[in-house]
Amino acid sequence: MGHLLTGLAVLVLLALNTLVLIGPLMLLALLKLLPIPRLRRLCSSGVAWFAETWAQIDKAIFALLIPTVWDIRGAEQLRRDTSYLVISNHQSWVDIPALIEAFNRKAPFFKFFLKQELIWVPFLGLAFWALDYPFMKRYSKAFLERNPHMKGKDLEITRHACEKFRDIPVSVVNYLEGTRFTQAKHDQQQSPYRHLLKPKAGGVAFVLATLGEQLDAILDVTVVYPGKRVPGFWELISGQVPRVIVDIRSLPLEPSLWQGDYQNDEQFRQRMQEWVSALWQDKDRRIGELGGQG
Repeated sequence: MGHLLTGLAVLVLLALNTLVLIGPLMLLALLKLLPIPRLRRLCSSGVAWFAETWAQIDKAIFALLIPTVWDIRGAEQLRRDTSYLVISNHQSWVDIPALIEAFNRKAPFFKFFLKQELIWVPFLGLAFWALDYPFMKRYSKAFLERNPHMKGKDLEITRHACEKFRDIPVSVVNYLEGTRFTQAKHDQQQSPYRHLLKPKAGGVAFVLATLGEQLDAILDVTVVYPGKRVPGFWELISGQVPRVIVDIRSLPLEPSLWQGDYQNDEQFRQRMQEWVSALWQDKDRRIGELGGQG
């Protein structure tokens, strides 16, 4: 009964926080549609402030009502005036609150690369656009074989969408696994890693090709839930998650990681795949050392 009451109380407060702040955020998003550059910049700053405030209030709700210990390691190196590519493993919806606990108001607010179709989702699409989330257009291999003149067009579109980041700090989050870890997916893939799914080097190569010159460092983030299994979001808000570890390591951003054509240069593609594989092997080992499941 105690967990049920805690979960309901947290859920109500999270909903109230969202309802109170969504109004002014949407208003700024609508004002941002006006083709006035100075107004758009001011609205972008306002939208980011409301998003960070929403996240900070969520953190306060968690601190007040749930006993979870957020064991954040490496956050002292974070800065708000620089740009990062954040690479993380992905196991649960709890990963998002974990990243908020570690990064909110310590680094620039998160940006996720989103599929272009998500811009049409009511309210969410407008919020994503107002938050300057880059919408990317990806063409399949079969489509490019039928339309060879479109090669490189997806990267060009995404680069154009990211031009707004040239003069502002940004944190871009990339989940290399592409989906949340489950044992069933792990078995189906025959993943060579104990705690991780196979990473997709193409995704991170795409981000680096798009934003390489604007990024200052890569943050290798490892989220671990010590215990017998990975918790769900309800378990978190109902007070059933005793501890979450967020381990942050800064990696140098070598120009060789983004100065190449992943799609057409076989040597560059192999080099990127080897880099990602080494990164994932180290992460897999670290998860085991930190007490992760698998």
